[in-house]
Amino acid sequence: MKVLTLDDFDLKDKTIFLRVDMNCPIDPDTMEISGTKRIEEAIETIKSLEESKVVVATHQGRVGNKDYTGMDKHAKVLEKLLNKEIKYVEDVIGAAAQHEIKNLQNGQVLLLDNLRLCAEENYEFAPKEAAKTIMVSRLSKYFDLCVLDSFPSAHRSHPSIVGFPQVIPACAGRIVEREVRNLDEIMTVAKAPHVIVLGGSKVLDRLEAIKLLIQNRRADHILLTGLIGNVFMRAQARIKSPLGIKREEEVVAKAHTLIGEYPDVFSTPVDIAIDKDGERVEMDVRDLAKGDNIYDLGPKTVSYYSKLIAGAGTVFISGPAGFFEKENFSSGTKGLLSAVANSMATTIVSGGHLTSALKRYGLAEQINHISTAGGALVLYLTGEKLPMMKSLEDAADRKLNPRTA
Repeated sequence: MKVLTLDDFDLKDKTIFLRVDMNCPIDPDTMEISGTKRIEEAIETIKSLEESKVVVATHQGRVGNKDYTGMDKHAKVLEKLLNKEIKYVEDVIGAAAQHEIKNLQNGQVLLLDNLRLCAEENYEFAPKEAAKTIMVSRLSKYFDLCVLDSFPSAHRSHPSIVGFPQVIPACAGRIVEREVRNLDEIMTVAKAPHVIVLGGSKVLDRLEAIKLLIQNRRADHILLTGLIGNVFMRAQARIKSPLGIKREEEVVAKAHTLIGEYPDVFSTPVDIAIDKDGERVEMDVRDLAKGDNIYDLGPKTVSYYSKLIAGAGTVFISGPAGFFEKENFSSGTKGLLSAVANSMATTIVSGGHLTSALKRYGLAEQINHISTAGGALVLYLTGEKLPMMKSLEDAADRKLNPRTA
């Protein structure tokens, strides 16, 4: 995959649109940032632009969700991490934002407010249509270069990701550059059997990717945990009560169809752990009562999954097995990560929660590649061309072949 990087451009005195992913976990009670990993990841590229005027753009949460908020607290964290003043504007595309962009000096960093305050950023567009949005039309005239360093959002066709590269030069930031290089190297040596361990809460995105993983021979065994495991157990009629999640009938039906099409691929938990008055109680799934909430995998499931992981040629794990933040519900996540780390397979771990877990358990050094992305990484492994990567490839082609672009 040919994409341009920061090393392909003269950055001095240039005004840069830098799209990063600072979408952090937010404590719903205090609305404080509870994990700064995503902000820390943006630092490397920002430091590479010290001779430029840098406009940092990112999103936080989704409209209607509890973690949907402004970027003022992110600005303070960024300021502390960089040990320099960060200009912040409570605006995205209006007069205030444009004024701040025009008045930036070399070496200064401006953080725009949550991109999703702009309605257009909540929808997906074809690249040519994204280029015509108000966001891109208003802001692109101020920029010399678009730097895309938001790999966790690479599967989204939002204006900030696919629009700007249509009208101004574009390249990959340091995170995206490293992700693509490492993943491409890994995928050239990846071997079967491919074991995929999927957990987490973004069920619909996972279901869309699962079929592609199987069809493209990237998933010989899929070991399910977390909420998506519950969905498949509901589809198997092993969980009798409704899960109480969005679009439940739709996702359970899709899971049921996948099980029917690929009956030998999926493994679901045989035992689980629930919370009873603050205590861990382990039981077989068949003994789950109405109102019981699953907080972790049980030891039989961890043992069974670990044996499949031990026999893998390539292992990819995304999403925790349960509420690992609570010590008495951490054994599932810890057990699976230990099995991955100690396997002889090529190993890829999806970032976010699992990055924190790897560090907590001292396993990070035993993993071949730890990604910053979740859903985007799953789709990347299917072989699908991600919108951000397609935009970067097209931008590279236009620069290298201006007569044919």
